[in-house]
Amino acid sequence: MPAHAQSTDPALNPVPAAGNAELERLLVALRETRESIGRLVLGQGEVVEQLLIGLIAGGHVLLEGAPGVGKTLLVRTLATATGLSFSRIQFTPDLMPADITGSMVLVPDETGRNSLQFQPGPVFSQLLLADEINRATPRTQAALLEAMQERTISAAGRSMPLPNPFFVLATQNPIEMEGTYTLPEAQIDRFLFRIDVAYPTEEILTTILEATTGNAEAQLTRTLPPEDILALQKLVRAVPIAEHVRRAIARLSLMTQPHSGLATSEVNRFVRFGLSPRGAQSLVLAAKAHALFAGRYNVAFEDVEAVLMPASRHRVQLNFEGIAEEVKLEAMVTTLFQTARRQVS
Repeated sequence: MPAHAQSTDPALNPVPAAGNAELERLLVALRETRESIGRLVLGQGEVVEQLLIGLIAGGHVLLEGAPGVGKTLLVRTLATATGLSFSRIQFTPDLMPADITGSMVLVPDETGRNSLQFQPGPVFSQLLLADEINRATPRTQAALLEAMQERTISAAGRSMPLPNPFFVLATQNPIEMEGTYTLPEAQIDRFLFRIDVAYPTEEILTTILEATTGNAEAQLTRTLPPEDILALQKLVRAVPIAEHVRRAIARLSLMTQPHSGLATSEVNRFVRFGLSPRGAQSLVLAAKAHALFAGRYNVAFEDVEAVLMPASRHRVQLNFEGIAEEVKLEAMVTTLFQTARRQVS
């Protein structure tokens, strides 16, 4: 059966049929959210869609782009459109882990006596904006690791759950690197996507200038409440994916690993390390979310191709020789996937 075809056997299609009223309502709300955000964040339609795919796939997203291209505005707009509780942390070199997670403070009781109580930090929100995350020290960056992976915080001798849903949307500037700290590989791997926010074209910039320097204000409506996000996350995981599509992703993962046996000579020479098992899982979930977003109820190779680079560009890393030779990483990964696709078909 072709990867894009839907079986009539209910056991093979866990997602409700296209005529299901609740499913249709959720998909309409998702698309309305994309359109609503797009009216305020101009010229970033693909970025907005990828961000929403990350949201319904239940993953964290790293936004990379030059200052002033709308990264922070995008996250704030998403928080408004979804009604998620929102916190922002401006990462700086003097930021401490307790500034993120919270700390014990002395609180006077009714009798005037002081007692130690845990004061939750900004991480206890549904949508956390980690602004310029690479400006904090590795110690402070590591404070997010448990939150991103386990959705819990360990402090004051106990483990505390974070709100559900919980998302970390981080930003970093690829231009100004003075005074920054490279994100540890373990933390990079916990981001479902790294989305590159490009500089707008002349036409888009002209529209932005007209829309943002006058008296008119774009209206943003709340279209996708948290309970709908949770429902969509469950539907995403229920989207079926054919065996040969899964196998192509598994083969791609091994092909990007130097000296794995499936790696090409180019990978062995230029790649430092490749797609991890967590990265392969992220690629599957993102492809499922893309298929659902498009109104399809199983995963095709086209869905994998659509999310391939956001899910892998931060995970597959070139070594020193690859950087010196200016190897085009995205072209290499795309070629490897096309090879893996042909081999399993």
